[in-house]
Amino acid sequence: MSTNAKPQRAAATEDVAAPTLTLTASAATAPAYLTEKLDEATGELVQVARFRYLPGHPRQVRFDAKAGQFNIGGMMPLGNTLSFMPLAWRVFQDNILNMGRKLWAELFFADDKGAICAVLFHGYSVENLYRLIEPLFYDDLTLADVTVKITAEKKQTTKDGKTATYYIAQFSYEAADAAEVAARRDFARDFPIWRAETYTSAADMRIQYGYTVPVEDDPQRPAPAAAEPAALSQAA
Repeated sequence: MSTNAKPQRAAATEDVAAPTLTLTASAATAPAYLTEKLDEATGELVQVARFRYLPGHPRQVRFDAKAGQFNIGGMMPLGNTLSFMPLAWRVFQDNILNMGRKLWAELFFADDKGAICAVLFHGYSVENLYRLIEPLFYDDLTLADVTVKITAEKKQTTKDGKTATYYIAQFSYEAADAAEVAARRDFARDFPIWRAETYTSAADMRIQYGYTVPVEDDPQRPAPAAAEPAALSQAA
C-alpha cells in the first residue's frame, strides 16, 4: 500500500445546480466538474460537464475472478489492474444478478474518457476493500480522497486432489489531485449515482458514500412532503 504522500481533502463548497437533473440549490460557485468549451455554432464559450453519465446506467466494468482480468461489459479487456478515483460506493448484502444473497462492494468512478463506470466485487475481495478503508478512516480520509489501484492476485485451492485457480482483488491507494477530487465530489452531489441492474429494495446497507437512488425509483424512501398552500391575501 502506498501511503507516502497524504492527500489533502478538498475544501467543501456550497451546493449548486447541475446542468441537468438538478438535485441541489443554486449557489455562486460553479461545480468543479464543469469545463469551458467553444460552441462552434455561436462562437461563444459555454460550460459543459466533464463526465458522461446516463443516470442509473453507468458503464459496466467487470472483474473476472476466474481469469484475473477486468473488462468492459464482458467484451473489451482492460488487463489485470485497474486504477481510478472513486466518486461513490456502497458495501451491501443482497441477492442480485441471480447469484444469491452475498456481501458486495460496488464502486463508481470516471474512466479516462470521462464515462461514469461501476464495478462490483464480492467474497474475499470485499474483505480486502475493508482493509483499505480502515487506514484511510484513521487518516481522516475516504476512498473519494485518493486514487485506488486494484490488482488481481492469483490464489489456488485444492479439493479432492484437484487444484483450482482463482483470483481476488487486492487494493492499494496513493495521493490524488485535489482538483480532481473536488470535480468528482461535486458530480456525485449533483447527480443520482446508482446502477439500476444491481438495485433492489431489500439490500442490507453496510457502508455508502455518494450513492443516491432517485425517489421515484426507491419505494423505501418517502417522497418529500407537499408544501403548505400559501395564504391568500384579502382585498382591502
